[in-house]
Amino acid sequence: MILDAVLGPLGETYFQKALLGGILVAVVSGVVGSLVVLRRMAFLGDALSHAMIAGVAGGYLGMKLLFGLEAYAPGMLLGSLIAAVITVFLIGFVARVSRVKEDASIGIMYTGVFAAGVVLVSVFRQHIHIDLMHFIMGDVLAVGDADLYVAAFTCGLVLTILLLFYRSFQILSFDPVMAAAIGVPVVLLDYVLTTCVSLVVVSAVSMVGVILVVGLLITPAATAYLLSDRLERMMVLAAVFGTSSVVGGLYLCILLDASGGGAIMLFCTLQFLVVLLVAPRYGLMARWRRQHGVPPQLIEDILALAARRDGVMELSEIRERVDRPRLVPRAIKTMQRQKMAELEDGKLVLTDPGKAKAIELLRAHRLWETYLEHVGTPAEELHERAEELEHKHDPTTISDLDDLLEHPEIDPHGEPIPPSPLVVAGSLVPASLLREGQGGTVERTGMPAMEAGVSPGEQVHMGARLLTEDGRTRWNLRTNDGKSHVLNHEQADAVIVCLEDVGGAGHPSPPALENPAA
Repeated sequence: MILDAVLGPLGETYFQKALLGGILVAVVSGVVGSLVVLRRMAFLGDALSHAMIAGVAGGYLGMKLLFGLEAYAPGMLLGSLIAAVITVFLIGFVARVSRVKEDASIGIMYTGVFAAGVVLVSVFRQHIHIDLMHFIMGDVLAVGDADLYVAAFTCGLVLTILLLFYRSFQILSFDPVMAAAIGVPVVLLDYVLTTCVSLVVVSAVSMVGVILVVGLLITPAATAYLLSDRLERMMVLAAVFGTSSVVGGLYLCILLDASGGGAIMLFCTLQFLVVLLVAPRYGLMARWRRQHGVPPQLIEDILALAARRDGVMELSEIRERVDRPRLVPRAIKTMQRQKMAELEDGKLVLTDPGKAKAIELLRAHRLWETYLEHVGTPAEELHERAEELEHKHDPTTISDLDDLLEHPEIDPHGEPIPPSPLVVAGSLVPASLLREGQGGTVERTGMPAMEAGVSPGEQVHMGARLLTEDGRTRWNLRTNDGKSHVLNHEQADAVIVCLEDVGGAGHPSPPALENPAA
């Protein structure tokens, strides 16, 4: 009985097409939707989906009057894309030239363009034969070959764009200011992402309709956001949740004899609510446990404090230094269960995993202090604000922050910044990450490094860093035969060294460079 209910629909051509088209749209919607959720662009997706009616009507009318073709899918696709681009341009134009904020300009423009489409359909109703209810609600069980071609093309194109520019989109999503500071073309990528969203909306609207396309774009990504702190994992999970929503929704549609698009989004929403309840870190049950348990930030605070004491700290001092001293015993028990610390004679002693985590937090804290000083934060506020930011220690974010600051060795208070965890014996690392005394064999070089005279196969070690008159860092890479290469940041990044000696001579302040042009 159950097996027949599962396998029966799979024998129907309409169900196969609905399943294939829905999965294609769900995968690309989940991936691009992850960026939409992180950039807080959900309202823009809603605007584009509503504005599409003007594009569909315009494309339909143009193909009918010019070529005598009715319901020509490529023409309506092109019209929809043009309408989306015009809508985005008008939104940006109004936001730039008036006091009206972007959210208000979105509301103004998309309702205007949507209304223009409705008027166009009604005025030229003798030429345009569009079922507005079908356009608004969609019909996933009526997917045609043209819809499948559009979905496949959109999926391939958008995923290719996101793959090519993944790193830039990642930085842009988490820190637009940093992205602009390191030379990422922020405005161009905004338009590229908006175009990708437009393409996804265009490909999905015929299946699930205007009302539900935003849900397919947002809900699977939001579900994945509850389970992951890493963008690449979030994208994969969003695609999985989107696919499961299509599969589960289509079977629900057959079971209840209901609207296909509505059933898909109902299943998608129920899926989100289940994850919201049980997500191990950001779910409601986890939140309840945190409110009645040990906050993760307290454990990180204890680790960071212990890191400043070489991994050993008196319990009494811990209670004096943290915000919630009554929770310290429970926090320490949690650390013991996680094999991060042990208790010895009234002292907290970090284990190797605990020390690694503590160094990671200390590195994040001192890099954030350096960044805050770099952007002009008053000296007396550096430590307090860095204590808040040190909990944002995602490896990608910290790596980008380190690169932006040109890999500093000391923080504003003169304390050493722990080196990158990538710097271990036998690893391949850019020369820009090396500290004084560290060295190995040059494995390969990029063009900037070749122009500076560095060659693969050279045995090198890092000398003391130098500073130009304008405060830029220069890396003094020395060869074992006595030569010296003074490299700028780009050149040092282009020298990949196989580390052999990870020792070092400490973290001295860089001396002034005698020849800034070097």
